[in-house]
Amino acid sequence: MDDWLSYRPSDFLMFSPRVYWRLFESMNEAWWPAQPIVLALGAGCLLALGRPGPGGAGTALRVSAGLLAGCWALAGWVFMLERFVPVNWPARGYAALFLLQAAALLVPAVAGSLRLAADRLRRGAALMLGLWALAVHPLLAAADGRPWTQAEVFGLAPDPTAIGTLAFLLAVRGESMAARRWLRGLWLLPLAWCVLSAITLATMGSPQAWAILAAAVLAAATAWRR
Repeated sequence: MDDWLSYRPSDFLMFSPRVYWRLFESMNEAWWPAQPIVLALGAGCLLALGRPGPGGAGTALRVSAGLLAGCWALAGWVFMLERFVPVNWPARGYAALFLLQAAALLVPAVAGSLRLAADRLRRGAALMLGLWALAVHPLLAAADGRPWTQAEVFGLAPDPTAIGTLAFLLAVRGESMAARRWLRGLWLLPLAWCVLSAITLATMGSPQAWAILAAAVLAAATAWRR
């Protein structure tokens, strides 16, 4: 028992912080210049989410859902399967869930039945989270003293992709009961990933954990407030 009590949470990690951040560097080098292209597409979708009024923007919202589906598939493949699995075997299960989320996002992208939420607070929080995912989150690498090549970019890295998805889900509403129920199900994985990532980063001693957890709390509190 004394031996077990001597362990710290970081002792159970299968990788070091240096190895973890190096995964993003490897991915960014391999996929350049995809990053600015994905960010530009994400910025266009964010503009669609900021359009006033509860109606309209149906095509833009469907395109946004399709883009997010592609981002989840890309993050699940190029980060989880190709890079994270070799250093962390549970990541194979994460990859499967990421691909499942991608497939689930294709449903509103194809079927439509989406409109902007009428609640201004929801749309405001969505814009904040979207700006964070696209513009602020990649800067955390430099703020933490790491090289910019290790930045986590929306569309490739899982954390900003999950936060961007929460922004989308906050900003949209299904036109039918079936669509609304489907959208509720799409919340599960982004929120779960934010919590899991925050725990992992906190175990590594990274203050970045609090930013991800705060994003998840903001999204959940805004969506489920009375």
